[in-house]
Amino acid sequence: MFYELQVKSHVRVPPTAFQDDLKQSIKTSLNEQYDGYISQELGFVVTITEIMDIGEGLVVPGDGAIYYDTQFKLVSFIPELQEVIQGKISDITNFGAFLNIGPVDGMIHVSQTMDDYISFNAKDKVLSGKESKHTLKINDKCRARVIAVSYKDISNPKIGLTMRQQGMGNLQWFTTEESKKGGKKK
Repeated sequence: MFYELQVKSHVRVPPTAFQDDLKQSIKTSLNEQYDGYISQELGFVVTITEIMDIGEGLVVPGDGAIYYDTQFKLVSFIPELQEVIQGKISDITNFGAFLNIGPVDGMIHVSQTMDDYISFNAKDKVLSGKESKHTLKINDKCRARVIAVSYKDISNPKIGLTMRQQGMGNLQWFTTEESKKGGKKK
C-alpha cells in the first residue's frame, strides 16, 4: 500500500548549494538521500513531496556542510501481508513470474500462478495451464495477493505473491470467463 509519511531527519546541505534557495537545496539533498531507499519501517521510498519545517542549521567541524533538522513528507510503498495488488508481469522464468507493482517486483512462484498443471515455454516466456488453457505472458495485467515480505537482505527485499485464490490472476482470464458464461445463457 502507498502511504504519505511525515519524517524528521538531519539533512546535509553541501557548500556548493549554499547560494541556492534553502528549501530547494534541502529537497534536492533529501531526494538524493532517499532515492532507492528501502527499510522495514519506511518500505520503498518513492519521492519526497513536501518540506514541512526547517530547523536551525548546525556546522560539523571539518565537514563544511550545514545540517538542518528537517520535517518532511514522503510517499512510500509498504507491502502488507494479505494485501491485494495489481501490476504487470515483467518477467517469466521456469520457476515463476515477476509482477511489477510500482517501485518493486514481487515474485509469484510457478506453484502459485494458477490451480493447474503448468508448463513453461522458454522460447516465448509463457506459463500455460494444461486443463484451464490459461496463459501468463510478459506485460499481462494481473491481480495478486501478498503472502510474504522479507527484508532479510535490505538491498534486495523479497515480496512473495499468489494468484491461486478467488478473483486473483491474469485480468484477461476474467473477461474470457465472463464472455463464456454470457454465451451459454443464450
